Amino acid sequence: MEIKRAGSQPSAKGPADWFTGTVRIDPLFAASEPARAAGNAVTFEPGARTAWHTHPLGQTLVVTAGCGLAQREGGPVEEIRPGDVVQFAPGEKHWHGAAATTAMTHIAIQEALDGRAVEWMEHVSDDEYGAGPGSR
Repeated sequence: MEIKRAGSQPSAKGPADWFTGTVRIDPLFAASEPARAAGNAVTFEPGARTAWHTHPLGQTLVVTAGCGLAQREGGPVEEIRPGDVVQFAPGEKHWHGAAATTAMTHIAIQEALDGRAVEWMEHVSDDEYGAGPGSR
């Protein structure tokens, strides 16, 4: 058994290559062989969001605070709130982040395949982001 005490792992700023706006990443657990799953708590300030991306084995988000937005390629922008669980299929292109005026925190869980858990793509445009509920 291993207990990671709250506050024992340093927070990191979300890199500008992967995020628009201010994002904080707090590590929760890393994959330890043979396991492949890792989890982070991610906090998005109002208007902040990920770039478009995919996960080879999918991703699960558990919204814990605030109000956010999520979209899969070709689908509508959806509002997400605390208690919502969002699952993206393996290889499904998507993005997620905070609403325009409200911060959002979620726990993100994903598995690595051959050492890779995510493929980052282009940034979500302001027009794409602005098409969602609660973004005005």
